[in-house]
Amino acid sequence: MFFFVSKFFWFFAKPLNLTIFLLLAGLIAGMFGRRRFATTCSLMAFLILALSTWSSIGVVMLNRLEDRFPRPPLPQKVDGIVVLGGGMEGAVNFVRHGYELNADGDRIVEAAVLARRFPTAKIVVSGGPIDLIGQGEGDADSAPRLLSALGVSADRMILENKSRTTYENAIFTKQLVMPKPGETWLLVTSAAHMPRSKALFDKAGFPTIPWPVDYWTSGKEGLFRTSPGDNLEITTKALREWSGLLGYWLSGRIDQLFPGPGG
Repeated sequence: MFFFVSKFFWFFAKPLNLTIFLLLAGLIAGMFGRRRFATTCSLMAFLILALSTWSSIGVVMLNRLEDRFPRPPLPQKVDGIVVLGGGMEGAVNFVRHGYELNADGDRIVEAAVLARRFPTAKIVVSGGPIDLIGQGEGDADSAPRLLSALGVSADRMILENKSRTTYENAIFTKQLVMPKPGETWLLVTSAAHMPRSKALFDKAGFPTIPWPVDYWTSGKEGLFRTSPGDNLEITTKALREWSGLLGYWLSGRIDQLFPGPGG
């Protein structure tokens, strides 16, 4: 249920979609003579789109998330590496049986790099199909093709292909892996996604060392940026992560709105 509610909410809350719905509401209101309501909707649509495309507000919001968990020194020994799904083009890979990566594909690439550095570590890929419309392939089904091509042997891989949310990533992965006391596990996901992911794994009773990847910001961006398309994408990503944190906190699935290294 949580999965469907979150998908439904995000469809309407996404900045570009919200702008379209506000403009549509304003147009309909204008047709019925509700000029004040129409003007309000149009102004709100303009502000949302202008801030999302011309300012660095999205960069600031995303940078706060990306800097929350700095990369720690790598331990000498690693028993396993958990990489969260979301880095592969599920719909394309379902049809073409390949391993196309999306903008979050650094997760899978980093898992392969870490696999070479720690040749005895298990590699857990957690992620099932997440498409509401059409058919798609979960990362746990696509990633092994890429990891194998990069030299990771199949006997090292543990595949969790049922989860559709980060909460399910944590619960299902723990049930599948059953980590033992004293073991060292790395958690690999996008830097902006790490606060939510680490908090959920901690609450599930699966201790991990956060290993963030897939950075989108440098922290040195100016107030105004001249790449509207990039700005909109970054703002959308930032709002999605903050909305996810809020939703998980309100539902009691995490204990803090903005989890950090101190717990």
